[in-house]
Amino acid sequence: MEYHIPVMLKECMDGLQIVADGIYVDATFGGGGHSREIIKHLGEKGRLYGLDRDDDAFENTINDKRFKLIKTNYKNIKRFLRLEGVTKVDGILADLGVSSHQLDIPERGFSFRYDERLDMRMNQQQPIGAFEVVNSYSANKLQYIFSEYGEVRNARTLARQIVDARKEGAIETTGQLLEVIKSCIRGQENKYLAKVFQAIRIEVNEELDSLKDFIEQSTEILKKGGRLVIMSYHSLEDRLVKNYFKKGVFEGEPETDLYGHYRHALEMVNKKPIEANDDEVKQNPRSRSAKLRIAEKI
Repeated sequence: MEYHIPVMLKECMDGLQIVADGIYVDATFGGGGHSREIIKHLGEKGRLYGLDRDDDAFENTINDKRFKLIKTNYKNIKRFLRLEGVTKVDGILADLGVSSHQLDIPERGFSFRYDERLDMRMNQQQPIGAFEVVNSYSANKLQYIFSEYGEVRNARTLARQIVDARKEGAIETTGQLLEVIKSCIRGQENKYLAKVFQAIRIEVNEELDSLKDFIEQSTEILKKGGRLVIMSYHSLEDRLVKNYFKKGVFEGEPETDLYGHYRHALEMVNKKPIEANDDEVKQNPRSRSAKLRIAEKI
């Protein structure tokens, strides 16, 4: 099953600085493209653990004694590795966001290109999906997620439009949602809709809170000199990654000692994010918005 072409594959491998007998984690296994490349760099004693909460990812598992795929949200990385007897690792990779596979399966409800039931759950077992968000959240709560997670400028108008429309009956499909909000669209239609769907998806999957948990736990379990490599696809994620890599906090300023110094466990390897080159963007349009950041445990 083709999920998507792994983005910036060489840059990710270079960032991890793989040692043959090391222990590595692909925290967002998906189609397994990055994992298959990591395994090529491992010797007999090397180990690779993949994490994914999507059942579909397990159809791509790798038949190799050095590899194990674990079903969990990457925010649980520390606990699930401990269950495997692993407390320290040499490198961790995360390729954030929704996969091309998830977007291309209409019934998953991730894309506004198809008229399917509102869903957007990365873990199909979780109780709350896009249907529940759209049909049960208050106007204030909808306004917050559209503003904060989608950076939609007319978030208040959009939220009120949805709340008014659902009084006539539940908004069940992506097509019905588009019909409800089309009068709210400002600017380029696809960009506006992408922001709306991004906001709902982030809320459904608790993506930003999960990312924070993942980064903090990853920092803790990395060995000294170990690498944390994260690829993000929108500014909300990239801002969290950049701030933590640089200062050790996600928002605001870190606490300092009497001399104004702050201690932080990570050091940024690349001051500016690495981006895909023109050739890769032509071959794989998904890579256009990717930003790759690398940090080392000190």
